[in-house]
Amino acid sequence: MRIDKLEESNKKIYIDMPLTAQHGKIRVKIRNSFYEYGLPVATRKHIFSQKHYIEWMIGYDVVKKDKEKIGLTTLQDTEFIGSNKELKSLYELSEYLYYFKKWGIVNNNEISDLMEFLNNLRMNDFLDSNADFEILRTHPKNKKVLGIDFYCSEVKYPLLVHQFERFDILVEIIMKEKQRAIGIQPMIYVCFPITELIAKNNTQLLGRCAEKKEFAYLVLNDNHKNLLLGLFRIFGILSYAHNRDIVEILKIIYKI
Repeated sequence: MRIDKLEESNKKIYIDMPLTAQHGKIRVKIRNSFYEYGLPVATRKHIFSQKHYIEWMIGYDVVKKDKEKIGLTTLQDTEFIGSNKELKSLYELSEYLYYFKKWGIVNNNEISDLMEFLNNLRMNDFLDSNADFEILRTHPKNKKVLGIDFYCSEVKYPLLVHQFERFDILVEIIMKEKQRAIGIQPMIYVCFPITELIAKNNTQLLGRCAEKKEFAYLVLNDNHKNLLLGLFRIFGILSYAHNRDIVEILKIIYKI
């Protein structure tokens, strides 16, 4: 998501969050507890309540040759070679940690400790290589539906949930098949309650519907330091490819 403004004096990052989009990287969902499966909701028709939350498929980089997406980052001049051999810039999660380091919220010792942890991981430590998180498929059985014969089996995808201490913020990791290759691809989502957002028009979100094409602010400050460091740690254990990208990004941030 795009950074709308940076307040260096107050050390705050204001991130634009769409409230009406139900596709792409951001979706507004509803559930009674994080044990449930959240359902997308039409925010123009349904009133915001304490049950509403944001599901964000957060990223950490953008390919420099993508002329449309490169305009979303405030750090277009940064660059590193990703594990896929593409030239990339810092974006989203990496932007936020970059400014936290620049403003002194995060220090080099914390970056160094994180790099040391990630550099010491073994191949079977990564989630996509861990046998405990394999996708399970049951043996197919004959099933007749409305006179049509089928083979029916069940596919179970592992879901890992991490809850951060100081906030009602969760990270959900679901293991899925890679779409364009063989193997498992961990998909990561950050989930937080709608009450973490600040309406731009100075109104309360709770008790009303979203306005047409409405955006709200997610405001990051020094209270979110451990959240960002924790997300970097989690990204770094997803796979070897993620790990190498995260380490390269941390090298850039370390030098600020």
